[in-house]
Amino acid sequence: MRRLALTVLSAAVCLSGTGRAADEFVQKGSAVYYGGRKDSETTMVAAHPSLPFGTWVEVRHTRTGKTVRVKINDRGPFGNPARIIDLSRDAASALGILREGVAPVILRVVAPAAR
Repeated sequence: MRRLALTVLSAAVCLSGTGRAADEFVQKGSAVYYGGRKDSETTMVAAHPSLPFGTWVEVRHTRTGKTVRVKINDRGPFGNPARIIDLSRDAASALGILREGVAPVILRVVAPAAR
């Protein structure tokens, strides 16, 4: 019994040091700029293939460190599995990727969609 308790305690200590909540969503890939919906020209929105609409995501450009927060309001990108998010013009501009059109990013959910 004592051995079992020590094993469970050791496992809990090891797992608690990960620094990441079990339900935290993080994804690495490429972001692209899109012109999609009419409101995508003037707002901080983005398209993602699976995150619920209304989810707020922080997008970090891995080469420059610039970040932007966007609200998921559309679906995409499709066709290239390395591309994980389509950014509105304003979001792409804030991230500094309008000229290059595509950039390596890390996504992190900062506020899940309201239920």
